[in-house]
Amino acid sequence: MKMKLITIALSMLSFSVVKAQQLNVAKAFASAAEQTNVLIKNVDSARRIRPDLVSPRTVENGQFKMVGSGDWTSGFFPAELWYFYQYTKDKRWLQLAKKYTEDIKPEQFNKGTHDLGFMIYCPFGNGYRLTGDPAYRAVIIQAAKSLSTRFNATAGVIKSWDHNGDKWKYPVIIDNMMNLELLFEATRLTGDPSFYKIAVTHANTTLKNHFRPNFSSYHVIDYDTLTGKVLQKVTAQGYANESAWARGQAWALYGYTMCYRETKNRVYLTQADGIADFILNNKITPVDGIPYWDYNDPKIPETSRDASAASITASALYELATYSVHAKKYKAAADKILNSLTTKYTGKIGSNYGFILTHSTGHRPAKSEIDVPINYADYYYLEALLRSKK
Repeated sequence: MKMKLITIALSMLSFSVVKAQQLNVAKAFASAAEQTNVLIKNVDSARRIRPDLVSPRTVENGQFKMVGSGDWTSGFFPAELWYFYQYTKDKRWLQLAKKYTEDIKPEQFNKGTHDLGFMIYCPFGNGYRLTGDPAYRAVIIQAAKSLSTRFNATAGVIKSWDHNGDKWKYPVIIDNMMNLELLFEATRLTGDPSFYKIAVTHANTTLKNHFRPNFSSYHVIDYDTLTGKVLQKVTAQGYANESAWARGQAWALYGYTMCYRETKNRVYLTQADGIADFILNNKITPVDGIPYWDYNDPKIPETSRDASAASITASALYELATYSVHAKKYKAAADKILNSLTTKYTGKIGSNYGFILTHSTGHRPAKSEIDVPINYADYYYLEALLRSKK
């Protein structure tokens, strides 16, 4: 027990030193860029063998894993390149971002997934924001039309998955909050309020059914589309139905922060504050701020962390700090997480095939992508770095 107390004290001491240091964003971006140059070389080498695989997703069992444009993570890699261009204004990054963004373009017509926000809006949304290219605008609008076909008015939500019909009828996952930004943007670009109404309805229904009294979120809610009633509340990627899957909490925080930005509805701000409170006051999270993959895994601390949940949370907290009365607390928490990611969770230059962050967890119950680099962790890490400067 005495040794354990000493370890905890040393851990807190080491964190206080990290917290006192001002994160050097320029240095962090330079290191991330150097690592991403390694990734680009590996991507190009892989594509010479398999041209249909367009985007790097992870490293699993020591192997570099590429995916096609239809994978839900396909948009993160080109979106990262847009962030490098935003930060550096270097035309080389602009050309690379354009090149790899083009590979995802066919997915604007994909009506078989709810992930078009990730797949299309991350690369094309950033591309349009930074260049004003009307071709990107058209892709965003078409993707929003495709996503809208998955909305059921009776249930009041956008369907997430078409698979595993034996498990659920109309599953909606908390991750789906992230795809609403595409719909908000489509209304802004077209003046058509239907996209906005779908986004708000989905956010309101999710707020009503997805959360526990302590603001933690279920992963999957199954709906009856004839009555709109909830059939079951379960998990797919978390430890258990009643557990708090770490990345799910991060999606929820980011999603409701974004919804407040787009609507200025204070109900969403209150929800975001509540979710932030659950995340930041959770005693399970280690002192460095990087959560375990699920807050209720009984094997803690002998289980994997999730740097992707941390990077999403940090990015969300920086934005939430611009709206909430708890700004100082949120910024300090985001700084702490970003410091930890930069100093402890980045791979050495040339390692991990060029992915930036280490120690993410994708789908532990399926024994998939455990303690590995993952592209969405890198994307939200870069976004957090950009937001930390504002």
